Amino acid sequence: MLFNSIDFAVFLPIVFILYWFVANKHLRLQNLLVVVSSYIFYGWWDWRFLSLILFSTIIDYVVGLGLSKEDNKAKRKILLCISIFVNLGFLGFFKYYNFFLDNFVTAFSFFGSEIRPNSLNVILPVGISFYTFQTLSYTIDIYRRKLVPTRDFIAFSAFVSFFPQLVAGPIERATHLLPQFYRKRSFDYNKAVDGLRQILWGLFKKIVIADSCAVYANQIFNNSSDYSGSVLVLGVLFFTFQIYGDFSGYSDIAIGTSRLFGFDLMQNFAFPYFSRDIAEFWRRWHISLSTWFRDYLYIPLGGSRGGVLMKIKNTFIIFIVSGFWHGANWTFIIWGALNAVYFLPLLLLNKNRNNLGNIAHGKRFPDIKELASMFFTFGAVVIAWVFFRADSVTHAVNYLATIFSSSLFTFPRFAGGGGAWITIFLTACLILVEWHGRERQYALAHWCIKRHRAIRWSFYIILIFLIGMLSSTTETPFIYFQF
Repeated sequence: MLFNSIDFAVFLPIVFILYWFVANKHLRLQNLLVVVSSYIFYGWWDWRFLSLILFSTIIDYVVGLGLSKEDNKAKRKILLCISIFVNLGFLGFFKYYNFFLDNFVTAFSFFGSEIRPNSLNVILPVGISFYTFQTLSYTIDIYRRKLVPTRDFIAFSAFVSFFPQLVAGPIERATHLLPQFYRKRSFDYNKAVDGLRQILWGLFKKIVIADSCAVYANQIFNNSSDYSGSVLVLGVLFFTFQIYGDFSGYSDIAIGTSRLFGFDLMQNFAFPYFSRDIAEFWRRWHISLSTWFRDYLYIPLGGSRGGVLMKIKNTFIIFIVSGFWHGANWTFIIWGALNAVYFLPLLLLNKNRNNLGNIAHGKRFPDIKELASMFFTFGAVVIAWVFFRADSVTHAVNYLATIFSSSLFTFPRFAGGGGAWITIFLTACLILVEWHGRERQYALAHWCIKRHRAIRWSFYIILIFLIGMLSSTTETPFIYFQF
């Protein structure tokens, strides 16, 4: 079920009414309703994959209880390995089986041997990368004795399958989200209104910005050999705001929906395109994944505590694994490695934590140094997005080669260019609103409250009008569903 669908527009009010008006006096019944609603939400795509979520839930629930009763270090490691093997085993099979098989065949062909193994038509379960990492955080934290395992199977099932963030995050930690299922929840009008406001902003970013940018990004990337360098620059800029509007829009809708039910999810995007260096960008982009890799991979590897070689090794590991997490293609691996190259100078010079606050904090405009740093960082991110979006490494290299050619200085012309200017204008409006609200949890947080009611509601009506006008007749999936 998609957030931007009629199905969800019907589903959400029904669950909301049942949650607050039928099950409101019984915490366990509320949690059970969350589980049932979440399984309906996920099963809307393919009910067969519900068995994966259920099996993963049972395994980690049992492993958690086992870890709480076991003090023997060897047996605790065995229990943890069972959880890791099952969860990553499912993820590896469904997401990477054919990738490794194809590269295995290619490697043998290089040495003159030809093999013809049977590939499988594997369907990738939606959201498997997200809920796999979420359940792993539970067993790992219990193993580290940072979390006491729950005996409430319904609460744990609700934590694993919580429908607002099930398929594309934020990837919640058990230490943050699970305890919220233990506490009695009361309806908070102000919290619900704030949630609706964030949902509205998320829908605007998805439907008005991301889906509009996708039309031109797809057109240009799919026919890149026909266009000049100036058009290809527009193509990657359209994709830059497509992926941001799409993914951060999903996170906004997920966080806002959770507020309707009395839950708080972590912030997943903190205006990353206003970053002044690549380290700040990764503290602001897909925060739940970046911090997950930091806490469960980078720090256990030694982090940045060792010598220069260890710092370099760990940095490349974390970024390459992050790239591989996004998809079974060499383009994602190179995208991750390129970000590692960007990040390393900051780490080695101990400048990776220079920009911890907001740009132009307390001011309307940045100074020249901040502005230059922001544009330089943005340019580096845009170049990396070429590899993320391209169909192959060759496609990405040719795309960049055309950009850095003399055709870069020609006027951009392509079919449908007139409509593109409208999209550019709307994207500029997004940037202005986000710049104004960059010190908040999301762009509209507290911003509209200070305005006169007539101005506030006029703004809401404009957003709703644009969403209605630019909504596609066919449901457009979110980009990160494929990851």
